[in-house]
Amino acid sequence: MKRTYNPSKIKRIRACGFRNRMKTVGGRGVITSRRRKGRAALAVAGYKK
Repeated sequence: MKRTYNPSKIKRIRACGFRNRMKTVGGRGVITSRRRKGRAALAVAGYKK
């Protein structure tokens, strides 16, 4: 049976990256609430080859 979590850096960036979050109203809400809470990382760190 295939496991549910199959990590991929590129997929993670495309789904949860900062630029992607800023595209939608909901995503901007996520960033705002994480800022308010004082999170060290607002979104997934940028992809480095």
